[in-house]
Amino acid sequence: MKDGIREKLEGARNRLEELSQMLADPSIMEDIARYQSLSKEYSDLEPVVKTFGEYEHWQEIAGQSRDLLEDPELGDMARAELDEAEAKMAELEDTLQRLLLPKDPNDEKNVFIEIRAGAGGEEAALFAGDLLKMYTRYAESRGWKTEMMSASESDRGGFKEVVLQVRGDQAYSRLKFESGGHRVQRVPETETQGRIHTSACTVAVMPEAEEVEVNIDPNDLRVDIFRSSGPGGQSVNTTDSAIRITHLPTGTVVTCQDEKSQHKNRDKAMKVLQARLYEAERSRAAQERADERRSLVGSGDRSERVRTYNFPQGRVTDHRINLTLYQLDQVLEGHLDLLIDPLMTEHQAEQLAQLEA
Repeated sequence: MKDGIREKLEGARNRLEELSQMLADPSIMEDIARYQSLSKEYSDLEPVVKTFGEYEHWQEIAGQSRDLLEDPELGDMARAELDEAEAKMAELEDTLQRLLLPKDPNDEKNVFIEIRAGAGGEEAALFAGDLLKMYTRYAESRGWKTEMMSASESDRGGFKEVVLQVRGDQAYSRLKFESGGHRVQRVPETETQGRIHTSACTVAVMPEAEEVEVNIDPNDLRVDIFRSSGPGGQSVNTTDSAIRITHLPTGTVVTCQDEKSQHKNRDKAMKVLQARLYEAERSRAAQERADERRSLVGSGDRSERVRTYNFPQGRVTDHRINLTLYQLDQVLEGHLDLLIDPLMTEHQAEQLAQLEA
């Protein structure tokens, strides 16, 4: 085990002892917020320290076994014990490295997935619909709940812009790598000469923000109420229930008209606005750190091309890790782990390299 990692582990053990003493003090309950914060830190450190204790146990066994290797009677047994101890130590060291990786505080949060049609006109809007289905099916496969927050439909059944809320365990941790530019190459239904067209959509995955994380001054908001509109007559509301909220300091605009209730539309619009403002601040802070460390799987910026979906070849390519799969149908059916798992592995490898530096 490298000295730097051992130092971090010994520091974690010392900190756990401190936390144990602090939490045992009855006066800590006078400050509930601090108690909850310390309890969470304790629960995060406990498995690390426990695993480190197991590692040191097997390390001690390995040392004792080495001392007995030259013993004519106990040498064979010592060799077997040493082999077992070294195998256990290697396994535990790998576990410890993963436990020491910095945790994204947003990983456990629900998310909003915002999909916007880009270059390509109607074909891009149809592709936005394909991406919406892909994410919805992926969420269903993991037992997550989804809810449409807002949608601006195109004339042919696609989406100019759509926002989907996904609620579930570790939703952000797995979906955060989807942010960026998604490009599609295929022959549109309206193409009479069979030419392949390239269109694009941008995807933004935003962690759901708690009200305490985003303080919005009501005086900074302009709220407009209007009658819903869109393609298809039956789904269009006949009352002034649609809501448009503009955050004046940033110019951020959120529109919601899916619900017949003005109150429900306003509630949805505020949640999306909070998420967008939170994401903007998170991105700003991340940009400030970009010179110090940059993730191998990309910055997640919407302008960055992250993936290409080639229909004629049944191919999907993730450009951040140079991964190409000829399983386009499966991916679009929601089997996104084919791409997400390698992305997470690459991200962890980059974090490990920083940890060991």
